[in-house]
Amino acid sequence: MKARISLVLAAVVLTVGAVQAKPLSRIIAEMGLSPQDFEVLSAASTALLTSGAPSVGQERAWTNDATGSKGTVRIGAVQGNCVSLEHSVEPGGDEQARQVRTRRCKDANGNWLLTP
Repeated sequence: MKARISLVLAAVVLTVGAVQAKPLSRIIAEMGLSPQDFEVLSAASTALLTSGAPSVGQERAWTNDATGSKGTVRIGAVQGNCVSLEHSVEPGGDEQARQVRTRRCKDANGNWLLTP
């Protein structure tokens, strides 16, 4: 699992804000999230997607007690085998929430993978 997350961190590019593409590792760092925070966020996203058929508006909260970071992940759209996720994160106890959007698609094996 950790190798898979590392691979995702190294290879995935997301679109954030004003359609500016950045590597996921840079987005995480700029938001003040640690790699451990991203693992917790990713686990919450996966749990949300695997707890039944995904539908718009479903939401799950996450907290990393080790760093004080917390947030929510919400399903913003469902298109075929892909979902758009809306993340609200508060890194390291920062009270100002930051917004990030990601996209995951279900592969042939039933795994939800981050996609650009």
